[in-house]
Amino acid sequence: MYVCSCFGITEQQVRDHAGTGACTPRQIASACKAGTDCGGCVRRIQALLGRGSCPRRELIDNGAPEPLVAEVAEAAPAALPEAA
Repeated sequence: MYVCSCFGITEQQVRDHAGTGACTPRQIASACKAGTDCGGCVRRIQALLGRGSCPRRELIDNGAPEPLVAEVAEAAPAALPEAA
């Protein structure tokens, strides 16, 4: 089922990006643009991500070091504008 009709992003694609470490709607947007046009899908993306479904967050909670700001910037080079 489509989550973002503006860019043709499906629920499975959002789950796949979440599985590789995209834990927030902003990180999903960096990975596939979902939520960056009309914004109508952001709440659905939030619902799909849920709470605690982020592998990276679980690693951090279990004592793994958080990535450095430079590492995060390299992983998501496209900056998103703030929502109004």
